[in-house]
Amino acid sequence: MSKAAQQRRAAVLRAIVADYIASHEPVGSKTLLERHQLGVSSATIRNDMVALEKEGYIVSQHASSGRIPTDKAYRLFVDTLDEIKPLSVAERRAISSFLEGGVDLEDVLRRSVQLLSQLTRQAAVVQIPTLNVSRVRHCEVVELTPYRLLLVLITDTGRVEQRNVDIANPCSPGTASRLRELFNRALAGKTLSDASVSIAELAEEAPSDIRDVVIRCATVLIETLVEAPSDKLILAGASHLIRGEFPEGLPPVLEALEEQVVVLRLLAEAQELGHVRVHIGDELHGASIVATGYGPDTPFGSMGVVGPTYMDYAGTISKVSVVAQYVSRVLGGN
Repeated sequence: MSKAAQQRRAAVLRAIVADYIASHEPVGSKTLLERHQLGVSSATIRNDMVALEKEGYIVSQHASSGRIPTDKAYRLFVDTLDEIKPLSVAERRAISSFLEGGVDLEDVLRRSVQLLSQLTRQAAVVQIPTLNVSRVRHCEVVELTPYRLLLVLITDTGRVEQRNVDIANPCSPGTASRLRELFNRALAGKTLSDASVSIAELAEEAPSDIRDVVIRCATVLIETLVEAPSDKLILAGASHLIRGEFPEGLPPVLEALEEQVVVLRLLAEAQELGHVRVHIGDELHGASIVATGYGPDTPFGSMGVVGPTYMDYAGTISKVSVVAQYVSRVLGGN
């Protein structure tokens, strides 16, 4: 095939994908002739469509209907996007203002997924920074009752984790401050994974009068935060998925979001700052995820949008990128 024919066939495929994204209706040769200046006859376009179907880029739902793009076509379409739709000055100003109103890291992230959902009309997800990559900034110990303590871990990413610890004997005056000193000495500046050995050794170092409570606190820290650090997602706009049409139906997509395992793994693959990654179909059951990393200097996690494969990729990539940039600036104090 000549280079000119290859370029024409590629143009036909781009037109089919663009029209299907815009209309969500199968695209025929007559429609392509009416909407696009392809400079060839209807017969030539039909021949190109037959070839594209053989190559797995388009399929026909019915013998007489038009064609719809496959995941392979969307992949090529995304990989060859020439330009990303820019956001207006007003949109950027609104994003900045809304995110800067966040009171802490989790509030900023909740605001970010609300924004992404509103901007794209799709479901939006963000990964909360995992504890196994965060370093402990401070460990606070609070006496809730004589028989219950509250452990509060604050990380350098702004994440706050709280755990209650029930103790056998009532706390004596000054116990909370002594525990605070012990745990900060073991934890401050370390990831929880790195600090696990220090936590386990605390019982040996602790004075006999508080050894039991130290063991109980250390056990809670190791069992709930070190051995099984929790990956968490914040989700917004799942109701937007109901509007979409998915090859395998909506439930598999919602199940993937609810189980979080697949989504978390795909988000983990998209943590590079300044680079948007697009995953199409397969494990997402006919959906796509557009995601990128966020963080002031190093990635804290990733955020993105989940929607049907016929989403507006150019606009979605732009919006995900811009929101992630503003989140990174806010978390960096800029």
